[in-house]
Amino acid sequence: MKFYWKYIKPYLPYFIIGPLCMIVEVIGEVVMPFLLSRIINDGVGVGSAGKGVGFIIAMGVLMVVTAILMMLGGVGGAYFAIKASSNFANDLRKDIFSKIQKFSFANIDSFSTGSLVTRMTNDITQMQNLITMALRMMLRSPGMFIGALIMAFLMNPRLATVIAVVIPILTVGIVILLKISFPRFQKMQEKIDGLNSGVQENLTNVRVVKSFVRESYEEKKFAEANRDLKDSTLHALGVMIFTMPLIMFVMNATTLSVVWFGGNQIIAGEMKVGDLTAFTNYVVQILMSLMMVSMIFLNSSRAMASSKRIKEVLNTKIDLNDDQARQKDLTVQRGDITFKNVCFRYHKNSPEWVLEDINVEIKGGQTVGIIGSTGCGKSSLVQMIPRLYDVDEGEVLVDGVNVKDYSLKNLRDGVGMVLQNNVLFSGTIKDNLKWGNENASDEEVFAAAKSAQADGFVTSFAEGYETELGQGGVNVSGGQKQRLCIARALLKKPKILILDDSTSAVDTATEANIRACFRNELKDTTKLIIAQRIGSVKDADLILVMDDGKIVGSGKHEELLDTCESYREIYESQADRREEVSA
Repeated sequence: MKFYWKYIKPYLPYFIIGPLCMIVEVIGEVVMPFLLSRIINDGVGVGSAGKGVGFIIAMGVLMVVTAILMMLGGVGGAYFAIKASSNFANDLRKDIFSKIQKFSFANIDSFSTGSLVTRMTNDITQMQNLITMALRMMLRSPGMFIGALIMAFLMNPRLATVIAVVIPILTVGIVILLKISFPRFQKMQEKIDGLNSGVQENLTNVRVVKSFVRESYEEKKFAEANRDLKDSTLHALGVMIFTMPLIMFVMNATTLSVVWFGGNQIIAGEMKVGDLTAFTNYVVQILMSLMMVSMIFLNSSRAMASSKRIKEVLNTKIDLNDDQARQKDLTVQRGDITFKNVCFRYHKNSPEWVLEDINVEIKGGQTVGIIGSTGCGKSSLVQMIPRLYDVDEGEVLVDGVNVKDYSLKNLRDGVGMVLQNNVLFSGTIKDNLKWGNENASDEEVFAAAKSAQADGFVTSFAEGYETELGQGGVNVSGGQKQRLCIARALLKKPKILILDDSTSAVDTATEANIRACFRNELKDTTKLIIAQRIGSVKDADLILVMDDGKIVGSGKHEELLDTCESYREIYESQADRREEVSA
């Protein structure tokens, strides 16, 4: 509870008033059987012993008033319980989402997307349901139990020994069921993760699934995940399925025992009929309160499994932060970049480096091409600059300052990046472009789109820049999506612009126009272009050739043709393909 105190404290009145309202209902629950016994014993009576209709009416009115107060207490308790749990869940969900936004790429890699979605939705809902139930039951159940138990012993101590035998048996049973249920519920939540991940992946890549006619495969995969979840759910909820009939059996057996022994006492003249009626009601209340407690504990078992998963997110140590930043007000001014003895690997226990002994110096305003085979570390290299990942050895400097000394905001504000995976969001084209600068004027938006060669196709749409994009930009082509992402990055007016294979879906003529705009309009911006085509980097001020995580060549195009075998092989293979196409 200490961990969640910050989510309880602002709504503490709700957490207090709700249970207090339930006490009103508890008092009514305890008083009602007593009033009923008075009517039977004193109101009706036997012969002249009865106090008559007036007494019965008075007791009846008192019972009606009690019932109304119970109703008001129950409604108030439910209202404040829901207010408390809803606000708790709302704040917790916001904090988890905020924490995820601060995650580095490495942090995100440790969770699946489906798992994070489940933790923000299903797991928090389990916590919310537990709080709602607990606030309604945590005073009502023990209050009803204690009150009914006291009244039962006051009425007939000898008959109450039946209850004293039953309570320990039920308590032991509940404890055993709790120990069984916790690991089962934790496994069930993990199966929900798997199902959500599969659905998310399928819906995101539905076009690929259809193009490869893999619907049957995906249906089988979903059916398997769905079956696993069903089996896990039945295995977990089987505990609850077993619990309810068991408790009901014990309740009925106890009630039957009370009626049997109480009936014998009535025959012997040791007990009144009204007292047996009230006593039976108290027995039911005691057993019902135990059943409520067992349901709270069973739900708490499930919520504890969810709580553990929520804490895993909130307690995740963010490995990229501003804690070590010594110049938090510093901003990127020139765009100079230096790699000094940089080594990096994604899995820290891996014996092999993804990047090894990288030493490069790039002057502000230069255009740098990076080329090499797939998987050679090109994208990993540029991701060190805005600290999407941190180096394991060596250092990366921007304007002569270690990137770790900048605040993440100021560093990333100075770097515009178009990743390999071009992502657009639901909303208009203009909204998407303004991710680069939310305060940009329409003229600035249009200018960025023109520089990225996107204005032509955008204005051809009926709605122009107000055209709504589907989720992920599904209603524009790959090349159009790339150009919009470039325009979005340009709108930041960054001092460093990184294009990670961002013109691969663009025709050569359009790409040439984009490069021309870069030369003319971004003279003071450092441009790093990762490409597969030598034509994309041929005119760069500096070309870096990478192979197996190392820089195996650097220089201009003509120089590399003479000095770098890897570059020459790439050039010749692409030249051969051009000749084949022209033939």
